[in-house]
Amino acid sequence: MENKIEYNIDENLKGMRLDKCAVTLDKDISRVTVQRLIEEENILVNGKKEKASYKVALGDTISINKPEAKEIVLEAQDIPIDILYEDNDIIIVNKPKGMVVHPANGNPDGTLVNAVMNICKDTLSGIGGEIRPRNST
Repeated sequence: MENKIEYNIDENLKGMRLDKCAVTLDKDISRVTVQRLIEEENILVNGKKEKASYKVALGDTISINKPEAKEIVLEAQDIPIDILYEDNDIIIVNKPKGMVVHPANGNPDGTLVNAVMNICKDTLSGIGGEIRPRNST
């Protein structure tokens, strides 16, 4: 399910860059996310694609479509990592330089999360019955 909202530009926003305007209009999205949404044509001005640098005009209609987040299936992988400390509650690792922490576009596997999942097996804590690996930095 998509989440599409339309906004009309008033005097307070006119002349602002589209990317900055979108962040101002929707406080729940970051400027990086806005850049991606603009590229994917999920942020339109008067029904048309515009560049992030487009200066919004009085009366423009900005539509922001936030597609539903896709669920990522994470798999444990046998990736050697340097474990500094481990007990029943925590694991401390020396993350190698350049190793991606979480799977994402362009890095679907081979991450620290995949390695930790292999080490911890079924002992990772979950929320609502789901395993949700995360780091705390």
